[in-house]
Amino acid sequence: MATFIRLALSNFPLTFLILGLIVALLSLMFSKQPTTSDRIREEIFANFLLFALGISYFYNFIMHVFFGAMSARFIGWQNSPFQTEVGFASLGFAVVAFLAVRGCHGLRVGAVIGPACFLLGAAAGHIREIVVSHNFAPGNAGVMLYMDVLIPVIGLALLWMERRSLPPCPRHASQ
Repeated sequence: MATFIRLALSNFPLTFLILGLIVALLSLMFSKQPTTSDRIREEIFANFLLFALGISYFYNFIMHVFFGAMSARFIGWQNSPFQTEVGFASLGFAVVAFLAVRGCHGLRVGAVIGPACFLLGAAAGHIREIVVSHNFAPGNAGVMLYMDVLIPVIGLALLWMERRSLPPCPRHASQ
């Protein structure tokens, strides 16, 4: 059991993505509402925002801020103040994702685009580290690298699928 927990937490982006899909499926199975394509998409997107972005980035915040040295070793880096900066950026992504779970389309765009830019940039950095420094640490290569690409692809696909079903965010009249 300890090995399973260690594996799940060291591959947390995949773990939280899978948990979000499981929760969406259970919600659809036990809901009294009709199961329409819009309802399926909404459950998947809301739980993607909650788990794959919100909870995952909150976990990343905790690990980089409170366990920075351990996080650095996992990635194959030296510990530095950068760990705290990454942690607080992750906290910002988490808060926006939590707000977007039941938010308007524009808020969801922001919740997906910010982390997508970060993750795709991180993937490029991981690949550079693999090529230049031969850094095959678990936090630099493998599941983490794949998730740095997969999470943005899923998020952007969900945004594209909902583009016409959620109303735009309300505009405030200028004063």
